Order: sequence, then structure tokens, then C-alpha cells
Amino acid sequence: MPRWQPPLDGDELTTVLARMREWEAFDGEALLDDVAAVLDDVAPTEEQVDELVQRLRGHLMQLVNIAVATEAEREDAATARLVEQARAVRSQDMPSGRWKAIGHLRRMGWTLHELLERLIAAGCLKEAT
Repeated sequence: MPRWQPPLDGDELTTVLARMREWEAFDGEALLDDVAAVLDDVAPTEEQVDELVQRLRGHLMQLVNIAVATEAEREDAATARLVEQARAVRSQDMPSGRWKAIGHLRRMGWTLHELLERLIAAGCLKEAT
């Protein structure tokens, strides 16, 4: 009988451990709170914009990863379109000027909301409360 060999070497295990330490659980409530903050009738203050853009980028990345991991991106054209839109809006630099920045935040918020709804409808996520 052949001797058992571990599936990963030391460097690969170190990489896996580092990724696990960086991992953050999906928090649907926080996502919805952030989306509400940017889509509300009252625009975020200048002080809130930088923090919100970072949180929204994180939420977008999580949803894209979920769509890819569950293969929803491959199985559904609408999800694939939203994943590409999420990647595009996430990678864009924040425009200068408060109202342009708020417009960008709102595009991120709508993309997040639509992708979340699509992933819930596809059964990839439970409804966020």
C-alpha cells in the first residue's frame, strides 16, 4: 500500500492559513445597512464617503466571490452581467468632488443590491435581514 502524502506542501498550507485568517464571514445586515446609507435621500457626509466606499468594495468582492464559488455566474446570464458590473464599479477610482463621489457610491449601492437579490433568488444566499 502506498504511503499517504499530504495534498499540500508547507508553502501551500501557509497560503491557505493566511487566506483563512483574512476571511470575513458574510454579514447581510451590515451590507444592507451600508446600501441604505448610500441610497438614502440624505447623502452621506464627506467624512463618511471614504469609509463607505471601502466597505462597499468589500461587500462587492464578497458577493462576486459567492457568485463564482456557487457557479451562479456561469449558470445565469443576469448574474454574470451583475458580477461584471460589480467588478467594474469596484475597480473604478473614486471621482473627485462630493457629488460625483456620491454618484459613484450610489452606483455601487445599486449594484450590490441587485447582485444580492439575484444571489438570493438563485438560492446562493439566504435572505439578508
